[in-house]
Amino acid sequence: MAEIVLTAFLQVLFDKLTSPKLEEYELWLGAKKELEELESTLSTIAAVLDDAEERQVKDKAVRNWLMKLKDAVYDADAVLDEFATKALQQKVKSQDHTNRWVSSFLQVPNSVALHVKMGSMIKEINKRLNAIALERVNFHFREGIRDVEKEDNECRQTHSFVIESEVFGREKDKAEIVDMLIGWGNGEDLSVIPIVGMGGIGKTTLAQLAFNDVKVKDSFKLRMWVCVSEDFDVPRLTKAIIEAATKERCDLLGMDLLQTRLRERLAGEKFLLVLDDVWSEDYEKWDRLRTLLRGGAKGSKIIVTSRSTGVAAIMGSLPTCYLARLSDDDCWTLFRKRAFGNGGAEQTPRMVAIGKEIVKKCGGIPLAIKTLGSLMRSRREEREWLYVKDNELWRLPQERDGILPALRISYNHLPSYLKRCFAYCAVFPKDYDINKERLIQMWMAEGLVEPSDAAEQLEDVGNNYFNYLLWRSFFQVAEEDEDGSIVSCKIHDLMHDLAQFVAGVECSILRQAQGRSSQKELVTYRWSATQEC
Repeated sequence: MAEIVLTAFLQVLFDKLTSPKLEEYELWLGAKKELEELESTLSTIAAVLDDAEERQVKDKAVRNWLMKLKDAVYDADAVLDEFATKALQQKVKSQDHTNRWVSSFLQVPNSVALHVKMGSMIKEINKRLNAIALERVNFHFREGIRDVEKEDNECRQTHSFVIESEVFGREKDKAEIVDMLIGWGNGEDLSVIPIVGMGGIGKTTLAQLAFNDVKVKDSFKLRMWVCVSEDFDVPRLTKAIIEAATKERCDLLGMDLLQTRLRERLAGEKFLLVLDDVWSEDYEKWDRLRTLLRGGAKGSKIIVTSRSTGVAAIMGSLPTCYLARLSDDDCWTLFRKRAFGNGGAEQTPRMVAIGKEIVKKCGGIPLAIKTLGSLMRSRREEREWLYVKDNELWRLPQERDGILPALRISYNHLPSYLKRCFAYCAVFPKDYDINKERLIQMWMAEGLVEPSDAAEQLEDVGNNYFNYLLWRSFFQVAEEDEDGSIVSCKIHDLMHDLAQFVAGVECSILRQAQGRSSQKELVTYRWSATQEC
């Protein structure tokens, strides 16, 4: 069963309770006292929420307490929304009381009855929350065990994201892949090199290293990259490969037309195709796609990345590259550059010792090390490092839901406003190419961007949010323009699992229009900050 994550949601309630609009509505419905009590009770609970969310991993009673709290705060949010709606209706009626059409249309009850009703609803919520707040003393929670709001803003302004491309410990793996690409199977029509390893181990990174190698570029004039993910749909993939090969949108319908166009483009070309993140072990689908790809010149190659050895057995024709965990030395090098670089934490003997213990817990997985290294960079106190090292989430088996404990810990240390922005990204499909400017506009439209003073532009604040999430490895660069500015990003599939996990129990995902792979078209959208996926 997934953990209950309420920290960011409570901040949503605080934002509503302290908004100027709600303060104005208090005057219309006379509920100021009740709402002040609600804010006070929530503040008392919020002080221990970090510890409670951590301890639920091994304490069923704490989890049950959080479940009751979740039900109550969700109901509180619904009441606040209804409160604001009714108050606005009452205000409109009073301001335009001479307009009978408005009065009839709104059908607003008289103010006395409305006051009684709303006051009663808020009092009932307060009663439930007060009881829950009293129960907290039975668990002896620690208060304020971390202060995530006071992030070091210098990090988001002074660090280049070139660090995203730094790779450690994969030189031998890269050399083997490049050697197979250039020197093996040149008499064959089509050869396949599988790269297999667990999530977060660096399969895509290794494929990118080989794909962009100078010798590989010289050997393969036509290079294509397609993200496959869980949907191995042959028509969709055929269209995606055509678009990757032509750099143009493909609007062809029907396999006959797609097959003809693909064969025309591949005819006589020695090509390299990367099929990234393959899950399907359906041999018939793979055989259909492979048949379509046999029109290229001899020596053409395909790199397939997957977590599944079954995929490698079905698709591979050249030796499989089984990607191992990073060595202790490489793990430490990666973490040290993230945590102790210019402007980072002080590299004292004590911090180094704690850091090495944290690195051991990451299990040699680069994504986990990189994410936690970025977190520790902004943590300057020994107690903060010890808190991460001794976090209860390390005790949680990854197999339970596939999310690395290191990623959960890093998420837990985000400021609440960034938690909401990251959780929002669960609405995108896996492997989706997210346009940076559009994402920031969507955050703004949902009210997730909060300037600290009136002089700040929303776009600038949203850009800072984006950059910080990128620097902390919640996002990965997908495309840059000629000046090196980021155009779009992607979310690692494990990070996407985390986003869905923390977003709640019911979350709609943006779907790709059928057959629009490189020009992915979003056809449905719904975001609810109060529900879980």
